[in-house]
Amino acid sequence: MKRALLYTFVFLAIQGLLPLLINTTLGLLGKGFDKQEALSLIIYTAASSVVTIALFLFLRWAKVSRGYVRSRPWAVLCWCSLAAAGCVIPSVWLQEQMPELPNLMEQEFDLILKNRWGYLVVGLLAPVCEELVFRGAILRALLRWRPAGHWLAIAISAVLFALIHVNPAQMPHAFVVGLLLGWLYYRTDSVVPGIVYHWINNSIAYVFYNLYPDPSLHLVDLFGSQRSVAAAVMFSLFILLPSLYQLNMRLRKAA
Repeated sequence: MKRALLYTFVFLAIQGLLPLLINTTLGLLGKGFDKQEALSLIIYTAASSVVTIALFLFLRWAKVSRGYVRSRPWAVLCWCSLAAAGCVIPSVWLQEQMPELPNLMEQEFDLILKNRWGYLVVGLLAPVCEELVFRGAILRALLRWRPAGHWLAIAISAVLFALIHVNPAQMPHAFVVGLLLGWLYYRTDSVVPGIVYHWINNSIAYVFYNLYPDPSLHLVDLFGSQRSVAAAVMFSLFILLPSLYQLNMRLRKAA
């Protein structure tokens, strides 16, 4: 448990202190960035992700192996992609049934997601960085701490994953996705399925935000009526549930 908390603290420290260090250094050189510029946020976030990945790999806090990819789990990765696509609308619908939570990061996300370079951060670096940290390091440590209670370990890692997003509006979806990503890691002992799922999830969010940038948009505004929303939720479940069934049948650790 102590190791899991240490990894979480290091992750948060890098995310918080590295941008400050970069801005201070560039400021001394007379080249500081404006925090309200999209490019500034993208550079800060990308740098934090790269440093986090490098540190966790260098210190071997995250377990990385080619064994799982060598087992050719292409069907599993396809079902992960379908599960990610099928989870989006039901998750949004569930969140809409809850009391509205404050969106503290709305301005920052708007700047990043509207910029074409924002996809580098959201769609590519974030899935790799967060899976290495929260599944490859934190969940692995929790599973060693409670080897007989893997769902407790998965739940704790999902809570930490939700909390580090800092933004209450994101936390419910992050927690649900964190449970699924934790299950994928537990069954395979690999971050690869989680990276694929995470990549699809974030890519959908990036595309959807650029198509419909209004943060107050609800599913009923998108689909036109509650009946159409219900149909969209059901259609998504017809993708999600068979995908989870297939994953349950196919997920296994590399030999």
